[in-house]
Amino acid sequence: MADTSPDALPGGDAWRGASVPDDWRSALLVAVPEAEPAVRKHRARLDSSARDGVPAHLTVLYPFLQPASIDDAVLASLRQLFAGFAPFDVTLDRVSWFGEDVLWLAPRDDGPFRALTGAAFAAFPGCPPYGGAYADVIPHLTIGDDGPPADMQAAERSVHAALPIHARVTHARLIRGSTEANSWQTMREFPLAPADE
Repeated sequence: MADTSPDALPGGDAWRGASVPDDWRSALLVAVPEAEPAVRKHRARLDSSARDGVPAHLTVLYPFLQPASIDDAVLASLRQLFAGFAPFDVTLDRVSWFGEDVLWLAPRDDGPFRALTGAAFAAFPGCPPYGGAYADVIPHLTIGDDGPPADMQAAERSVHAALPIHARVTHARLIRGSTEANSWQTMREFPLAPADE
């Protein structure tokens, strides 16, 4: 009988036991498909993670564990962690910048994303957000990263015209991949809130 649980991959567990190159990484994120119509074409040109196959998202924890070390115990911990959060609504209503290099969408209320990151880091203290590079981890959906200035500014104007973007967050996602084009793939999805609620 097929596994129809909410966290099952459409392709099953083909990733289990497979040889995973040492340069592959994993990440926890919240995908925001509702943002794709506004950001897809810009991300395709300006965000290297989009070219690698990562969907429009807000990061929960990156880098996470080496994919080869993600076993049933890790998956069970993640399932329990995310089940402790209720689904929530998000409104992306502002375009902002990190310096002049990174263009991003901001959630009106970033509290739920900060809570997810804090809980994930507490559960996996060996995986500080962004390797501990930033004192304050600001939840954001990257549109472009170090692209040509004129293209980044055009993307800003285009995305701004599509705001606000409303979404409902019901799952977190564990993905893995490398810098190889289209290498990132979903390993598991974890529903927010206990399944019996």
